[in-house]
Amino acid sequence: MGTATGFLDYTREENTEISVSERIRNFKEFHKPLNQTARRQQAARCMNCGVPFCQSAMKLNGMVTGCPLHNLIPEWNERICRGHEEHAMDRLGKTSNFPEFTGRVCPALCEKACINGEHSDPTTIHENELYLIETAFENGYIKPRIPAVRSGKRVAVVGSGPSGLATADMLNQRGHSVTVFERADRIGGLLMYGIPNMKLEKKIIERRRKLMEQEGVVFKTGVNVGQDITAEDLKKDFDAVVLCCGAKAARGLKGFDPEKIGGVYYAVDFLTSTTKALLDKNLADADTETITKAGGYISAKGKHVVVVGGGDTGNDCIGTVIRHGCKSVTALEMMSAPPVTRDEEKNPWPEWPKVLKVDYGHKEAIELFGHDPRVYETTVKEAILDKKGHLKEIVTVQVKFEGREMKFVEGSEKKIPCDILLIAAGFVGCEKYVPEHFGLQLSPRGTTATAEGHYSTNVDGIFTAGDMHRGQSLVVWAIVEGRECAREVDQYLMGYSNL
Repeated sequence: MGTATGFLDYTREENTEISVSERIRNFKEFHKPLNQTARRQQAARCMNCGVPFCQSAMKLNGMVTGCPLHNLIPEWNERICRGHEEHAMDRLGKTSNFPEFTGRVCPALCEKACINGEHSDPTTIHENELYLIETAFENGYIKPRIPAVRSGKRVAVVGSGPSGLATADMLNQRGHSVTVFERADRIGGLLMYGIPNMKLEKKIIERRRKLMEQEGVVFKTGVNVGQDITAEDLKKDFDAVVLCCGAKAARGLKGFDPEKIGGVYYAVDFLTSTTKALLDKNLADADTETITKAGGYISAKGKHVVVVGGGDTGNDCIGTVIRHGCKSVTALEMMSAPPVTRDEEKNPWPEWPKVLKVDYGHKEAIELFGHDPRVYETTVKEAILDKKGHLKEIVTVQVKFEGREMKFVEGSEKKIPCDILLIAAGFVGCEKYVPEHFGLQLSPRGTTATAEGHYSTNVDGIFTAGDMHRGQSLVVWAIVEGRECAREVDQYLMGYSNL
């Protein structure tokens, strides 16, 4: 370890946040990094445990705690502490393809398992990781790794989200020739269009794309496999195909069909419209309030917004509509509010802490409107439309669960103004047209079916990874899946694998 008493000598210090009043004026990232001395002190708090739970990814009580990538956390923390950032980055790069993504958007499962967190505050692992990769780019430690030998094998990766990028990166480094097909106009999947700029500025994705292109990966955007190009074409031109198309079939809300009611949108469509407008042209110039081929966006300016769903996507919607200049925002959550503090008997360390999370969007709403936007044990019951069929009000109702059955609480209905309703209720699996086109079997969860622990499908030479394979999940799990799938593809192509 860097210092035997670091966890006693230094208290946890996190990157500072730009004030709410300032940051909601734009869509930029809003964390200011610590200086180098302070960051090295934070790394010194790592105890270099004999059995480091932070990198173990243990499943406890149905939830994983610890890093799914098994990052060598104590090793690179010790190197940071001693000022050896280049060596630290080398250790981080052994297990992680894209620390610049996970260092921004991962919920830090590693920190929840840090032993310092049992009685004190955990090490700032998440921010240490981000410091490492950004320091590495700034100082030129990150250079194109061009394979010395090519295998002569060609692989098509369909989808350029984190699982597709990880698969492509690993197979390219192995020496296979990789082409990535993406139906959107830019690579990144939900990294690009599902996560707002405040959490991940898109120049970060473009930086990685340029690096991967220098290393030999070919990206083809605006190509919808299953429509623009057939499965037979890919099978003919490539030795293996990996489908990483995500789990983008959104869960609907009964009585609120976006196709039939004006002002109702799926959350990812709403977030995509804003990001695309920001990228295509300055948002101030995009004055249309509908998604159009001209690059308009769904504007929440001056409107009452209701978000249905209490997860990360719902929070991102809150932060986005606040930046639009909404008149109000309410978030409905069917479940009861989690406790503010951990129940040490029912939810002991190092389990994932089941406590109330106040994320950036919630903080901004609290400061702007004076209260937490979330309303628990409540859902939306009825839409009230104007003469043009556009949403103007909704009726909410409290709910209770009897076993697994949800019931309305009689007499609890409330009418609230609502110009825009955003459905952030999760996803029900992958979009069906791609697996159907390839003749793949689906699981009961709407994902592509494989043998447990494997990535090969029922069709020879066709593999799958990421959310399309495991269901909606975290970016870090998508990268894990991409790495593991790449190994299986390599084994298929070469008869063995050293990945």
